Amino acid sequence: MGFSLSSSWFLHPELHHVVSKMSFFDSFLFYIVHLVDKLGLWHRFPVLLGVAYLGIRRHLHQRYNLIHVGGINGQGYDTDEFSYRTADGKCNHPSDDSIGSQGTFIGRNMPPCTSQYGILDPHPSVVATKLLARKRFIDNGDQFNVIACSWIQFMIHDWVDHLEDTNQIELEAPEGVASGCPLKSFKFFRTKKVLSGDHHKSGAVNTRTPWWDGSVIYGNDEAGMRRVRVFKDAKLRISGDGLLERDERGVPISGDIRNSWSGFSMLQALFVKEHNSVCEMLKERYPDFDDEKLYRTARLVTAAVIAKIHTIDWTLELLKTDTLTAGMRINWYGFLGKKVKDKIGARFGPILSGLVGLKKPRDHGVPYSLTEEFVSVYRMHCLLPDTLILRDMRPENVDKENPAIEREYR
Repeated sequence: MGFSLSSSWFLHPELHHVVSKMSFFDSFLFYIVHLVDKLGLWHRFPVLLGVAYLGIRRHLHQRYNLIHVGGINGQGYDTDEFSYRTADGKCNHPSDDSIGSQGTFIGRNMPPCTSQYGILDPHPSVVATKLLARKRFIDNGDQFNVIACSWIQFMIHDWVDHLEDTNQIELEAPEGVASGCPLKSFKFFRTKKVLSGDHHKSGAVNTRTPWWDGSVIYGNDEAGMRRVRVFKDAKLRISGDGLLERDERGVPISGDIRNSWSGFSMLQALFVKEHNSVCEMLKERYPDFDDEKLYRTARLVTAAVIAKIHTIDWTLELLKTDTLTAGMRINWYGFLGKKVKDKIGARFGPILSGLVGLKKPRDHGVPYSLTEEFVSVYRMHCLLPDTLILRDMRPENVDKENPAIEREYR
């Protein structure tokens, strides 16, 4: 039983029951990081102190904020037989064939809220207007551009999407905020509640594979995988102009095409070409590999490249602090660093050798999944500029210093 600083100004009432379950030492650590969060100081700390802060947060998160939803219904399997990424994410966890597969429940970091307020109180339009609306756009110069927004959508399409109900609902903006909303009402499909068979009673099902498996270009099931493959030299479909192929309806052919737009499709095409390039390299070095062996190996390589770019390139550029740079590199390489890991491998656990390359997954007693809270906050709409500018990039017209503006969208 930990000690308590239970004043409502300092600790939200919804957190009291979580802190009450902590050990004395962990509750002490919690109040330290909570105070730092209240003061907004962590990114200003010296690097070692900042890394210690992040380490404490991760320790508390792993111990108290990983909540499984649904039963564990999977089975064991021959891990030597499935040493590759399957189409639907099955047989990718060594102890249970269903963990991380399409159709499993989305987990949680906190128990569902017990507030007396309903889901529309406050109204989502009010929340968006008061908390999320950008008052003015601050150009971050060379740090980021619109491709960064494309990337995060590219990742979300790899990880998570809620199974939807068939009934469409409509939300209308209240009068008090309607003038500030570009849409006065909008329709969408409600998330489908699925019986979970545990104390949560129900939960949401992930229609994608939550693994970092490149399903955004490879598909989330057998049908999706077969649609994108050529079945020759293990390659994926790509058109002659280097963009995604399209079907007879003009729909792009790729692993996941929901909410598709040019920036998102561009990244899909880029990594389809990366996969195909890896296939060529593997075929040259391993001529005895058949189509299936080439495909499975190239997928492992390409998915690892995507994960590495996101971890130690994209995320570092997004947050741009020395502390975050150190923390993400420790996640990947460990405290001993890249040179030591490249030389001797991941021999000393996640802290010293990083999370990549461990012989066994570290699930902290909870089957792997992505969480509802992660989905709720992992949104980067504020990165979008007020105006999207399309420039004429045709070779005969390109002024490399200042390509002509073709159209502007506001």
